[in-house]
Amino acid sequence: MARMTARRALFAVPVVLAVTFGVFAVAAASPFDPVKAYAGTAGLTASQETLDQLRVNLGVDKALVTRWWEWLTHAVTGDLGDSAVLRQPVAQVIGERLGWSVLLAAVAFAVAVLVGSALGVLAARRQGGWFDRGVTSLAYTLEAAPPFWLGLLAMWLFALELGVLPAGGLTDTGSTVVTFDQVARHLVLPAAVLAISQLPWFVLYVRQGVADALEEDPVRGARARGLAARTVLLGHALRSGLLPVLTLIGSRVPELITGALLVETVFSWPGIAAATVQAATSVDFPLLAALTVLATIAVLLGNLISDLLYGLADPRVGFDG
Repeated sequence: MARMTARRALFAVPVVLAVTFGVFAVAAASPFDPVKAYAGTAGLTASQETLDQLRVNLGVDKALVTRWWEWLTHAVTGDLGDSAVLRQPVAQVIGERLGWSVLLAAVAFAVAVLVGSALGVLAARRQGGWFDRGVTSLAYTLEAAPPFWLGLLAMWLFALELGVLPAGGLTDTGSTVVTFDQVARHLVLPAAVLAISQLPWFVLYVRQGVADALEEDPVRGARARGLAARTVLLGHALRSGLLPVLTLIGSRVPELITGALLVETVFSWPGIAAATVQAATSVDFPLLAALTVLATIAVLLGNLISDLLYGLADPRVGFDG
């Protein structure tokens, strides 16, 4: 396990380097001008000399490789630079928003895994039955539904029509304090929408995995010995059938991040979505690079965790093979 983790850590270094350089290259080719974005309306009447000096102050007058290398060397020491658009240190921008994004993604992912696995097991138990057909059809339908559409639909139904849940934000309007009750109520809709957007893959993977496991010889032998159907399903088929889900966890992280950004935008959740959009449209090099590195590390960690869980669940899979 330790050897595989070390190998993955070494592999992550060139990946992060390539990703950060790609961010600076794409930003440099972008038609958006970071100087005009920083100056705002004042840039419309500013002289060319003022704009040139502002370009020097922001460091965007330097060559692409130079900007990337300077950012990278400072980032290694913990200095992520300052956000030109938000007028804050990048570390502060991320620190103020990351916790809320992690809370939303963690709750939604946990709900998707648990509910999706339960539905998949129940569907596999009676293949071809009405429940199996209904759950499978719903899963395929939800696969095609974009998270922002689900978010708008949920907001219209539960916030506007029924009025049982808040439409967005983190706290009630006019509230000056953040309380657990308010956060929990405001978290329900965005977490549910994000969970539903991830749910189909877990339903379908678990259903297929458990269905295949029920046809394996050891499970058939357990049935032949007269064991109860519940014991055969939960004690024999479930463990084998859930193994594909462990690999699915890592592959769903990029979709989870993308979905979280869309859901945060729809529900005005105070995560990193707004900062990501501003960084992209304003070509805010330091903030854009830091957020991209953060997403890359999350994807790499997700894949590592899924491999470790798979190895722990199935002793036949070696960590150092």
